[in-house]
Amino acid sequence: MFGRMIDDFKASAATTVRLTSLATAAAIALFIAIAFLCAAAFVYVLQHYGLIEACLTGAGVFLAVTLIAVLAYTVRKRQVRVRAKETAKSAMHSALADPMLVATGIQLIRAIGIKKLIPILAVGGLALGLLASRGVSSDQGHEAPAE
Repeated sequence: MFGRMIDDFKASAATTVRLTSLATAAAIALFIAIAFLCAAAFVYVLQHYGLIEACLTGAGVFLAVTLIAVLAYTVRKRQVRVRAKETAKSAMHSALADPMLVATGIQLIRAIGIKKLIPILAVGGLALGLLASRGVSSDQGHEAPAE
């Protein structure tokens, strides 16, 4: 059970490192290409229109690039959040479907006894409910009030 989780984590970390290095190389190449395009656009606008128009054109180009980067970051962050929720559900499902875990649970029930285990589970469920409700209320307290 834990071996599978550790292997998934290792594979995820390796994939993240590879993707990060590729993204860094692509970002550097994109930055250099944009710098040359901006220089060419600046010289062209400077020759035809003047210095102020050339500076405003350069600012417009960098503003457009920044907006595209922010949009890409937002989309990627949303995808990662959705994938993390799906992975968490899958890991929990596979942990509960593990035959060794089920066998251990059955042995635990036999060893303790069902009549002694019901109050323990009730108290555990109550504690879990209180922790879950506390986590929701603390998350809502940090949000700014809507106006």
